[in-house]
Amino acid sequence: MNQPTPSTRRDFVALGAAAATGLAMVQDALCAERNPAVTVADKTSSIRITGYKAWWVNPVLFIRIDTNHGVSGWGEIKGTDIRVAITLMESLYELLKDENPTRIEHLWQKLYRAHRDIRGGPFMVHVISGIDIALWDLAGKLWGVPVYSLLGGPVRDRIRVYHTPKAEKVPPHGIYEHSGTPADIQRMVKAIAAARERVGPDGAVMFDAHCAVPPATLIQLASALKPYDLLFIEEPAVPGNIEVFKRLKAAINIPLATGERDRTIWGMIPYLQERCIDILQPDCCHTGGISQMRKIAALAETYMVPLAPHCTASNLGISASIHATAATPLFLIHEFYPTNMGFNPRGIAMIDWSVDKDGYVALPKGVGLGVEMDAKILDAEAKKPQTYKWPLAKLKDGSIADY
Repeated sequence: MNQPTPSTRRDFVALGAAAATGLAMVQDALCAERNPAVTVADKTSSIRITGYKAWWVNPVLFIRIDTNHGVSGWGEIKGTDIRVAITLMESLYELLKDENPTRIEHLWQKLYRAHRDIRGGPFMVHVISGIDIALWDLAGKLWGVPVYSLLGGPVRDRIRVYHTPKAEKVPPHGIYEHSGTPADIQRMVKAIAAARERVGPDGAVMFDAHCAVPPATLIQLASALKPYDLLFIEEPAVPGNIEVFKRLKAAINIPLATGERDRTIWGMIPYLQERCIDILQPDCCHTGGISQMRKIAALAETYMVPLAPHCTASNLGISASIHATAATPLFLIHEFYPTNMGFNPRGIAMIDWSVDKDGYVALPKGVGLGVEMDAKILDAEAKKPQTYKWPLAKLKDGSIADY
């Protein structure tokens, strides 16, 4: 057999390489056909945000974020002056237009960090919360799964909620002067005792100080209670001065909870670092949406502090918070008011909540947030006169009070 000459050897090598390349291409094509990760259509590659619509229905601004793929996501903005939220939503949309809506974390950072002098604060973060919720709803619909499946999947099968026959939260029953009277203390103690009687020894009773009970009065109240009478005391002090929380923690032997008026991980971390709070209560519609709820949960978990999410939203906001909670390992109990007509008027946001005899709600079903929004009802409700009035609390002498 003749050996190939140098020139024909090169030709032979080249021919072999070409054949190997062709075979590899054929094999790659065959593998791609059998590889689910390759054959799944990536709907996110060309999807873009093309518009939004907002409906002001007291006391909520519902928003819908639309895309060029015909898929939309719904969000809710609450706990703020809706007149301001409408304008801020219009402004922030300039940062969302033509973006890929599935880049949720990127868009959160873009909105929050876009202007170095106006990041944070309740007006901005509440609006970002509604946008973030809408983007998660949209992503779940795109992939045909519940939002909690995108968060790593549920870590529990049901969510403990209040108010139920087994869990009640007692309000402060008033705004108090800077020191309590025997009548003040007795009124609160009696309300707590009555709630305990209703739920029984195996139920949960919480007391919401609502920042309306001054620290000195709260210490007096706690001294009149047994340590196990309450699951926790909520909002023991006005946010802003961590030293007050440290003083209360040192004087009160009942667990303390707060967080509904604090926003993002940066607002929560002082409580954890100073070890002055036993339970964190972020509100999904206040704190930065589902994205920040997840980060707050992870941050709190490192300190062994469970979440008891605050939630006075519509069914849409409730569902967003429940989805985040479903994927949160360290969790205590969830606030739950699905029949609150102020936030759930006339069937705008529909979802089938199922609360069992033990006071647990089943996880939402369906894709995205699992909430059906009725745009026709929204249109009709939004045409009605909408008003906003600043809440204002005063003490007996006419001075301004916290509440």
